[in-house]
Amino acid sequence: MCTSIVVNKKKTIVGWNLDIRDSEIRVRPTDDGVFIEVDNQKVGWMPLFGANRRGDFVGMPTCWPPDERSNPVGNETNIIMLDIDLLLMKKTFREVHDFVQNNKVCSIPGLTFMSALSDCDGNVLHIVPGQGFEYYQKPEYKIMANFSPLQKNPPQHPWMGKDRYQKAEEMLRTAKDDFGVADCFAVLEAVAQTEFPTRVSMVFDVAERAVFWCCDRDFNNIENKRFK
Repeated sequence: MCTSIVVNKKKTIVGWNLDIRDSEIRVRPTDDGVFIEVDNQKVGWMPLFGANRRGDFVGMPTCWPPDERSNPVGNETNIIMLDIDLLLMKKTFREVHDFVQNNKVCSIPGLTFMSALSDCDGNVLHIVPGQGFEYYQKPEYKIMANFSPLQKNPPQHPWMGKDRYQKAEEMLRTAKDDFGVADCFAVLEAVAQTEFPTRVSMVFDVAERAVFWCCDRDFNNIENKRFK
C-alpha cells in the first residue's frame, strides 16, 4: 500500500508514502539520488523508489486486487526493472514513455506493481501492467493509490486506498499556489497508514533538487539531501 502525489503549482512538488510490512528497507542518499531500497533475498538491496538528481521520481504502488493480465507470459520487460532503470538514470523519462507506447510490460506473478513516474518538468506517467498507461503533461496534480487509474469501476478491495485518494484529492484541490514541502508533508501525514505501516514519507522539491524524508511517521524528524 502506498500513496503517490505530484503537484504543479509555482513549484513541482512530489510526495510519496511507502506503506509496507514484513520487508527490510532503508533510505540511501547519494550524489545521484535518494533511493528507498528493499532487501531482496536473491539480489540484495534493490533501489525501487525515490528521486534522482536529474529530476525524476519513481513510485510503485501495488494494485489491489491484483490483475492477472499483469502476470508475465513471455519475454515482456518487468515494470520493476524499467522503473529502476529510470531511477538510476539508465533510461530517461521520455524513453520509458516511448517504450510503453510500443511494448508490453509485466509485473511479477500474482502481484501487480504499478508505476507513478514524474520528470523534472512535472509531467506524469502512470503505468499499469496488463492494462496500459496514461501520460499527463504537467497536470495541476495527480494522485495514485492502490487501485488502477485506468479502470472506471475497479473491483473493490479493502487495501485499494479509496479513502486515502479522496483525502489527498480534497487537500490538493484546495491547495494554494505556494504549495511547498511542508504542505506536501501535511498531505502525506493525513493519509499515513498503520495496518500496512507508512515506513517512509518522502517529498521532492524538483526545482531545488532537494529531497526530504522521514521514517515510521516521525514527521518531526525530517532529513534532507540536496543535489549539486
